[in-house]
Amino acid sequence: MILALDTATERLCAALHDGRRFHTVEEAGGPAASARLLPVLNALLAQAGLEGEALDAVAFVRGPGAFTGLRTACAVAQGLAWGWRRPVLALDALMLVAEDARAQAPLVEGDEVAVAMDARMDEIYAARYAWLGGRWQVLETPALWAWPVLAEAWSGRAVAVLAGSALEPFAGRMRWPAATRQQPQTHDRAAALGRLSLRAYAEGGLLAAAEALPLYLRDKVAQTTAERAAAALMGAPR
Repeated sequence: MILALDTATERLCAALHDGRRFHTVEEAGGPAASARLLPVLNALLAQAGLEGEALDAVAFVRGPGAFTGLRTACAVAQGLAWGWRRPVLALDALMLVAEDARAQAPLVEGDEVAVAMDARMDEIYAARYAWLGGRWQVLETPALWAWPVLAEAWSGRAVAVLAGSALEPFAGRMRWPAATRQQPQTHDRAAALGRLSLRAYAEGGLLAAAEALPLYLRDKVAQTTAERAAAALMGAPR
């Protein structure tokens, strides 16, 4: 039985597996996530008729993603895990996108999924995964890229699926890998969160509550006024 939470993007997602089935919630997040997350989790537990002490683990999406959202997820996961004396599971935000893409259209053994998420400031969070033996194999760990550098690194590649929120804002500038299909939007992020948490538990990814830490790939989280003005003059997205 696992409670999983995700505030890495503008969507707040939660999933609870009660030992038989999933209970999920997905709603607007962003600035509201810090106030909404605990009520959402409490409602899921009540819906399933469970107390936190009955859980086997608390899973959270550690990043990469929005700075404040990652801090919220880590703080809540760590606090609940300490209070309930349970371990945590740290999940990869970009693998979550790959898992959602897999659910939208089944993959065959060895299919590769490239994930590119808009990191703002004209940069992209990117990673590559392969579906092998009923699990995800990481081919390229999540990293923060300037888009021209990523375009060069992925030049000439071909993948089964290209997924993520960077596809639309970088269209026309970024040379994406050839892909059988593109999926710029997630379909059911909360359901993917639940499946990923169960798989992580089965693979033995348990950590102590103190290890509920965010994955930050960027030290600088905002542009100065001068930098935003310079970007506007160059016609670059801010």
